[in-house]
Amino acid sequence: MSEHPRIPLAGVIGSPVAHSRSPALFRHWFEQYEIAGYYIPIDIAAEDFETVLRALPKAGFVGANVTIPHKLRALEIADVISDRAALIGAANTLIFRADGKIYADNTDGYGFIANLKQNAPGWDAASGPAAVLGSGGAARAIVASLLEGGAPEIRISNRTRARADALRAEFGARLVVYDWVQAGNMLEGATTVVNTTSLGMTGKQEFRVPLDALQPGATCCDLVYTPLKTKFLAEAEEAGCTVVDGLGMLLHQAVPGFERWFGQRPEVTDDLRDAVLNA
Repeated sequence: MSEHPRIPLAGVIGSPVAHSRSPALFRHWFEQYEIAGYYIPIDIAAEDFETVLRALPKAGFVGANVTIPHKLRALEIADVISDRAALIGAANTLIFRADGKIYADNTDGYGFIANLKQNAPGWDAASGPAAVLGSGGAARAIVASLLEGGAPEIRISNRTRARADALRAEFGARLVVYDWVQAGNMLEGATTVVNTTSLGMTGKQEFRVPLDALQPGATCCDLVYTPLKTKFLAEAEEAGCTVVDGLGMLLHQAVPGFERWFGQRPEVTDDLRDAVLNA
């Protein structure tokens, strides 16, 4: 009787999570690199998160991605935390180590930067001020990566100002907070503009921030990727800006986790993008 090796498992944990494109993304890589593995969506309520998380390694899971609403809780549960996850204050990638410990990382900032470098050649965070709309978990990752990249100033605005003020208190004086009603004004002279909110997403509120002050030649990125070209990106393109949609960030942020879990560093290609869009 032949021995059958245990097939490694991974997945994305959230609630809701059925909409996730990540299973299609991983499926493409499994096929491309001829890797025996599975990646599944796991919908877990907040009160059950820790119990299920700790049981996953026994079921053959080597790791998991974590999305809303579990990113903060994942950081609290983890035994070992990467520097960037600690700085951002949230985890989106978990590695179940052989010694039984849970290692937490955050690859959102990595995915954001890699997306811009691939789709906006010549982009440089240090080229001028950045403007960031929103101050949630994704915004924290974006701010951290822009600071690391040398952005001289990061202007930030959030519908609830207190959250933006808290971000400035944590990340320092290079952050300048604008009231939400003045969000359009912070775009003047900005060389990088990022929407980290859900505004403009299918089924969410419309994006209404005025874009008159956008500087032609600025790089504008929307983390929303449904629709792929949001109202924000369409108007920015008309204004002469370089636009980068949010799908690339999703693809790139998955690279470090796949490499750690399955031993192969995958590439983000046009074929991968098509596979995820057509899933």
